[in-house]
Amino acid sequence: MSGDRARVSVAVAVDPASAFSIFTEQIDQWWKRGFAYRASGRERGILHLEGRVGGRLFESIGERVVETGRVTAWEPPARLVFEWRAVNFAPAEKTEVEVLFEPSGAGTLVTVTHRGWTRIRPDHPARHGKDVPEFIRMIGLWWGELMTSLREHTMVTSSDVRRPD
Repeated sequence: MSGDRARVSVAVAVDPASAFSIFTEQIDQWWKRGFAYRASGRERGILHLEGRVGGRLFESIGERVVETGRVTAWEPPARLVFEWRAVNFAPAEKTEVEVLFEPSGAGTLVTVTHRGWTRIRPDHPARHGKDVPEFIRMIGLWWGELMTSLREHTMVTSSDVRRPD
């Protein structure tokens, strides 16, 4: 559906199983910090992804827990799908994020598709007053920054693994 999704891909220099593991188990280490990316804003929050269908994507901020999603598909090392909610979404409002991990050369192509934006009303604050094409471009750039962070983290992680004793 036009204007309903943003798709971003990044190549990482590890196999799909490692890429899946880094994405899910080390999410707090590579997911960018700050108001644009986390509920914690300037506070220190820890992002968690529970690795199973029904598992939560949430941030713990001291004693407070902010859930931003639920895992709907858990298919290591190839695919992960989770519902995603911005902190200002009403309880019934949600979008969907699908992450694919495909072998590519000596590494993995990680593709994120964030869809379901047509279910969010056009005047919703999450859209920042932008029309559909501009908003979807903004979401794509947002995920692009996150995927760049994942790639950089994967480079550090894989170089740590490859160091000789």
